[in-house]
Amino acid sequence: MENLKQNILIVGNGGREHAFTWHLSQSPLCNRLFVAPGNAGTASLATNLPIAVTDFEALGAACLQHQISLVVVGPEVPLVEGIVDYFAAQPALSQILIVGPSAKGAQLEGSKDFSKNFMQKYAIPTATYQTFTAEQWPQALEYVAAHSLPVVLKADGLAAGKGVIIAQTHEEATEALRQMLLEQQFGAASSKVVIEQYLDGIEVSVFVLTDGKNYKILPEAKDYKRIGEGDTGLNTGGMGAVSPVPFVDAAFMEQVEKTIIEPTIAGLAAEGIDYKGFIFIGLMNVAGKPYVIEYNVRMGDPETEAVVPRITSDLVEVFTATAQGRLQEVDFKLNPQTAVTVVLAAGGYPVQHQTGHVISGIEQAAQQADVLVFQAGTKAAEGQTLTNGGRVIAVTALADSLPEAQAKAMKAAETIQWQDRYFRRDVANDLKKYLSHSAY
Repeated sequence: MENLKQNILIVGNGGREHAFTWHLSQSPLCNRLFVAPGNAGTASLATNLPIAVTDFEALGAACLQHQISLVVVGPEVPLVEGIVDYFAAQPALSQILIVGPSAKGAQLEGSKDFSKNFMQKYAIPTATYQTFTAEQWPQALEYVAAHSLPVVLKADGLAAGKGVIIAQTHEEATEALRQMLLEQQFGAASSKVVIEQYLDGIEVSVFVLTDGKNYKILPEAKDYKRIGEGDTGLNTGGMGAVSPVPFVDAAFMEQVEKTIIEPTIAGLAAEGIDYKGFIFIGLMNVAGKPYVIEYNVRMGDPETEAVVPRITSDLVEVFTATAQGRLQEVDFKLNPQTAVTVVLAAGGYPVQHQTGHVISGIEQAAQQADVLVFQAGTKAAEGQTLTNGGRVIAVTALADSLPEAQAKAMKAAETIQWQDRYFRRDVANDLKKYLSHSAY
């Protein structure tokens, strides 16, 4: 077993990466664990390396220096910018196993237009749409004016989760379109804008790990994107998550697998894309039928903090098999308990927020039974943990029932304090109505 132990690098610095670090650090197959750049939470389990996620040269040098044999890429930006291709092109790095798609595969998230064309080509259910550039401004105006309401406008490229507008009136849609296309509101990301049909239903996220041929379906999750309780206010990176999701039953998942997952994996292969990594499928459940809202090419955050604690298999073994193209050889086991994750954010997030506040209560929260504390926007300074971002901490609680997991998560969240900290107290409330009976 000794010769199988690996030195592993996780790329990223959020709660998602802390959750990966927590799981991988428990594996007997893990020798040394590094995170670049990491946060105060990952520092307690691994060695943080002060390297930016897009500094491929420095990441490559660190891999050689620390004899890394497996790299797990957390965020989307390095994937879209081609970290996998960079490693493959360097003889000294090409043997290192990487969990993450090539730049071509990462277009599923990096370009909304690419992903919509892909779905259309492989008959994957999604909202009807058209894509426009600034040169097509008159046609775009005409299309919006004739479109049913509400109408969805999406910046084509990466816009840190902020490039989606759901317009309730034609005037609002026209103004949003003008800002995106003509004023380049999101820079190059909105040089193309996808205009699509609004799907009315309830959202759920399904996560798949694939080696390009075989795949494992991870636990599904539902996240809470808006800052305010009752799903009000501005969109955020995510204020909480729940897994499993009560309205997702075997019949729904069978539809997801047959109409979405299988054609997605087959479509990538048909396009000549050797895809080894995560596919995060954002779905809308419309009267019991699944439609794809978007693809992401990595795990979600905070969904990872709810999903990863439910995986009982050895993730070093699973990730190694993924990168080697032999995912069918590994067992994939799950904890049937419910996980509820609550995100603690800095006051003022997602607009203006302060950093540098001292955080207390992390250890007390983590000592509560079946509670995990994942750090995201934190940094260590002079023996203290300070806030260092908008979404600061994700608290996850596991229990045999959703109400019990929710109560534990809220209690633990209350324990953690800093000036102006904020969290939603209604995470999971909307799912309780599905517990006594399934609506689908």
